[in-house]
Amino acid sequence: MIKHIPVLLGSVMDAIGDIRGARVVDATFGAGGYTRAFLNAGANVLAFDRDPNVLDDAKQVKQEFGARFEFIARPFSAMAELNDTFDAIVFDLGISSMQIDNPERGFSFRADAPLDMRMSENGPTVVDMFEQWTVADISRVLRDYGDVRPAVAIANAIKQKMPQTTFELRDLIHNPRDVAPVFQALRIAVNDEMGELSRALDSVPNLLNVGGRCICVTFHSLEDRIVKNTFREWTTAPGDFHLPQVAAARFELMRARTPTIQEITENPRARSAHMRGVVKSY
Repeated sequence: MIKHIPVLLGSVMDAIGDIRGARVVDATFGAGGYTRAFLNAGANVLAFDRDPNVLDDAKQVKQEFGARFEFIARPFSAMAELNDTFDAIVFDLGISSMQIDNPERGFSFRADAPLDMRMSENGPTVVDMFEQWTVADISRVLRDYGDVRPAVAIANAIKQKMPQTTFELRDLIHNPRDVAPVFQALRIAVNDEMGELSRALDSVPNLLNVGGRCICVTFHSLEDRIVKNTFREWTTAPGDFHLPQVAAARFELMRARTPTIQEITENPRARSAHMRGVVKSY
């Protein structure tokens, strides 16, 4: 198993600035890399994660940092239910190293395992969705979430063969270049990753204090587009641009960051990462 290395951690810490005594939401606890960095910098952290496999790590952080750390074992869209405000909200999106490196989870096509792909280990698996979806449904998922060109052909093959394992799915895809996009598309759909992200971002403006920052680290174009478009909306002054401006934008855009060559060398999974951030003005 590849050691978990938090991606763009230095850039994230630089972007959120001095957080001594601040209240920070780590929307994606994972192995706790971001959370530990925030706590070590003096912040109080509320972390979310729907994956039950992270509970042991969360308990260990709780033992080390006590009341300064709280953990909620739910998807990060549940932050919409919070009746509180924070100084920073950080999202490290996509699949975690621990999930993809655990063959039993069914995320990777490099090991044979049941087609599961659930981040929460609750709800329908990929196999369950194959039974529920039509060819048109599967084709739409592959096209929209993986930009898979032979989406219809692969969708037909899936419905005909009804693969039960990662290798069975991999082996019915003729072009090896389509394998990773197909697996990505199915994972995104089964976990409703784009819906989760949109719902969570919708709640951010009301959860941030003035001067608070929202930082998002993305790994593929779909989630990056949602973040970029949302931040553009937040940083655009309200009203008609043909008329005099009646109010300033609620947020200011921060400089986007990408990994350095050194970080990519040390952690190849960082190569597609982008960090985007905004600061709440009022």
